[in-house]
Amino acid sequence: MTSLHERFTRSIALIGEEGFEKLQKARVAVFGIGGVGAACAEALARSGVGTLALIDHDTVSPSNLNRQLIALHSTLGQEKTAVCAQRLKDINPDIKILEYPMFYEEDTQNAIDLNQFDAVADCIDTLSSKLLLAKNAMNTDTYLLCCLGAGNRMDPGRLRFADIYCTSVCPLAKRMRKACREQAIPALRVLFSNEEPIKSVTEAANGRHAPGSMAFVPPVAGMMMAGDIIRHLLKTPPPGQAPR
Repeated sequence: MTSLHERFTRSIALIGEEGFEKLQKARVAVFGIGGVGAACAEALARSGVGTLALIDHDTVSPSNLNRQLIALHSTLGQEKTAVCAQRLKDINPDIKILEYPMFYEEDTQNAIDLNQFDAVADCIDTLSSKLLLAKNAMNTDTYLLCCLGAGNRMDPGRLRFADIYCTSVCPLAKRMRKACREQAIPALRVLFSNEEPIKSVTEAANGRHAPGSMAFVPPVAGMMMAGDIIRHLLKTPPPGQAPR
């Protein structure tokens, strides 16, 4: 068995012992363990975050295989939280994982006390759950970062950090801005894409909403979210990056 310092020697070389200790003491929750969330959770674990909470009600399906780190033929049908937890423990056996195999909504929100976390990554697809999480986090000191639409995009280089009221192009951002105004949410840090969404072939053929995705956009979004959260935990100012 490798030692904790052996596993993180390259990280410590960059952030120092004090920075590594901060991450070891940090508690971060990842809501939604999909293409974005699984990559975010793994990057947080590989960065040395000591405690991670994983929240997702879903199981791994064949349609996840094209982009989700936890999706393998050997994990099909298994709970995403359990599969992700096992993978992260294989990376760092010392990490503490809290599993919440549930859908975050009005009826289940009290199962998770946001006050216990230093940061929260919102990688949920559902607008109502995203809004609920933003409302609940507003009354805490917890750092919340929300990911908006990563589907139907081909260029990860168009991902940007901004306040929700400074977003553009993204249809989910537009709906979230409206909902935040209605709920008197004054600010919300988000990651969004200013790439015009591509209408998926499936949607064009049958008129149904079937977002397309590739292997390289959702995971990049997840990695960017993890990086932003790590910089916050280390009190490192994020690079200024205005939307194009």
